[in-house]
Amino acid sequence: MDMRATAAVKSVPRKGKQEPHGITTDHLQGLEKFEAGLWKIADNLRANSNLASNEYFMPIMGLIFLRHATNRFYEAKTAIEADKKAGKIPDRPLVEGDFTHRRALNLPESARFDVILKMLKGGDLGATLNAAMEAIEAAFPPLAGQLPKDYARFESGMLEEMMRMFDSEGLRTASGDVFGRIYEYFLAEFSKQGAHDNGEFFTPPSIVQTIVNVIEPDHGVILDPACGSGGMFVQSSHFIENAGQDTMNSVTFYGHEKNETTARVAQINLAVHGLEGTMRAGNEAITYYKDPHELIGKCDFVMANPPFNVDEVDAERIKGDKRLPFGLPGVNKAKKISNANYLWLSYFYAYLNETGRAGVVMSSQASSAGRDEATVRQKLIETGAVDVMIDIRGNFFYTRTVPCQLWFFDRAKEKDDARRDHILMLDARKIFRKVSRAVCDFSPEQQKNIAAIIWLYRGQSDRFLKLVEAYLAQAIADGGAASAPLADFEDALGKVVGLIEPFAKLKRENDPLAEPWEELTGAMATVTVDIATFGKEAAARAAAWTSVGRKNAGLNVARLALHPLADRCRDLTKQIDHAAKLAGRMIDIAVKELAARDSDAWGNGDVNKARKALEAARADAVEALRHPRYFVRQADWLQERFPEAKLRDVEGLVKLVDRAMIKAHDWSLTPGRYVGVASDEQDESFDFEEALRAIHIDLKELNEEAVELATRIAKNFEELGV
Repeated sequence: MDMRATAAVKSVPRKGKQEPHGITTDHLQGLEKFEAGLWKIADNLRANSNLASNEYFMPIMGLIFLRHATNRFYEAKTAIEADKKAGKIPDRPLVEGDFTHRRALNLPESARFDVILKMLKGGDLGATLNAAMEAIEAAFPPLAGQLPKDYARFESGMLEEMMRMFDSEGLRTASGDVFGRIYEYFLAEFSKQGAHDNGEFFTPPSIVQTIVNVIEPDHGVILDPACGSGGMFVQSSHFIENAGQDTMNSVTFYGHEKNETTARVAQINLAVHGLEGTMRAGNEAITYYKDPHELIGKCDFVMANPPFNVDEVDAERIKGDKRLPFGLPGVNKAKKISNANYLWLSYFYAYLNETGRAGVVMSSQASSAGRDEATVRQKLIETGAVDVMIDIRGNFFYTRTVPCQLWFFDRAKEKDDARRDHILMLDARKIFRKVSRAVCDFSPEQQKNIAAIIWLYRGQSDRFLKLVEAYLAQAIADGGAASAPLADFEDALGKVVGLIEPFAKLKRENDPLAEPWEELTGAMATVTVDIATFGKEAAARAAAWTSVGRKNAGLNVARLALHPLADRCRDLTKQIDHAAKLAGRMIDIAVKELAARDSDAWGNGDVNKARKALEAARADAVEALRHPRYFVRQADWLQERFPEAKLRDVEGLVKLVDRAMIKAHDWSLTPGRYVGVASDEQDESFDFEEALRAIHIDLKELNEEAVELATRIAKNFEELGV
């Protein structure tokens, strides 16, 4: 993710606003529905085939890959033909290099998704898919032996249903970003199911992105010695390409993964994103005892989420390993390493070259572990390479509820007298977004805000200010873009009012509609005026933005000037919700208490249609008003904590500590021991909307679980004949 880009106001419309990796918000909403529907089919595949999740996992991933490989083939073919017409390449038969240059496979005809679908009638779909996978492996050596070829055991109808879903108009031309998102979604869902290694093959994207944002892996050799599904490599590629570089010309990926099935997932994941890497899997990749790629001292970047607290490593086999410059951590009576956490940390350090950086997910126990582990930690600190420590709250992982920490090394820091004796301690346990009742993550903006603190630590105030500027620009752009959905709501409300007006104005004694009608028309008048006022305010802010200074003082003034607009967003949201609720109440009274359906003055079908349209318009308007407030709050979060655009200690969040202080704390690297606890005054920025969203997520999931449980109980009673 490129944190350095600043959006111009006029170039950021709300509709289709860009999310990370080039996917628009509108496309994202459709994609979420598609993913959920596809997952239901995948679940049916499990239920109807009597297979465990780890048995149908790879076949589904294979179908995702097949659709994407076909898309890339046709995209490359179109580009090649265009280059021929433009005279950029000779008019000759196509060769493999034409496709590999465009990060695509020259797919044999029988392995193309659309061709397979046309061959379905009367054919054996399972056998056809197996043959397609074999053809792809033959055409692309890095995937040899990696793709699933066990489709014959699945019922053809179920396979066809899944393939039909992937043949939608949108997905026929979908980019690698979209398929990366789908692939990532399925990895996450399978991780929740515990499909492989208790789900440990998948590191949550927001954790990976945070590591990428801190170490910025943009060149040279990148190693992940516990690579799982390859997420570290994929996020690195996004970072590189968002900076305008070509991944495969910038870096070389190396991975270790002991589980061979998971290594296959990683190879497919790389291929889905048009990437290649050198992987070692199985026994040859047991990192405790081997350095399969012989990379000691050669890596520019190391990224990993290794298994925590392993206690069965044979000390005799590793005691002379060159990757242990600080010696062995504790060895028990059985001559086993008591805890392998510090083996991993020593290995990561040893893999780095003299300017290399590492970002590692580690058990929160490691940062304050005692005895022999503390000795290794002291030696590691004394090198000067330990750069940043970040505390992460629990529930970030799908199968682990415990908190963790992110360790960052920077070998260049060892020779920097100004930096070598300091470590940045960042407690991010209060920074999170609730995804479900059991899972949290960092939002994209939270990831950027954490990165912005690192930029200040590195003296890169200009990047910090560009991010603040981007937030303010986005808030202003979204304020202007809200005019369309607000106008749509106004029209939809007017249509409902117009349809129910003839019935509302009929003469009745003790008319139950009289008071609600007066409230509704009054609310509509208020909303109309306030929408117009909001539009003028948004236009004024946009006009003023062009003359705002882009230095810290000017951005602070601009941010404070946006607070009235943010407040109008809040107030207008309440008024829109109130007006829509009044309209619904009017309709309910008319239908339920006054038998409106029987009246010639009531067009029931038109009213119902208009009511649904009003609700859709209300939801769009409310969402449009949420965006400006949200981005103003992001700018507030940064500038209120760092008002001079320079790093400072913030109680409960961040502190720059020196080696003397660390020594006084028994060489502990636990951020929470240093940053303290935020004062009550800082709760002024408490996000009530996010708190309500979290409560809504909890209630929604509890309701869904209650329905599922009731269905299961009813089914059990039926089987018992009750």
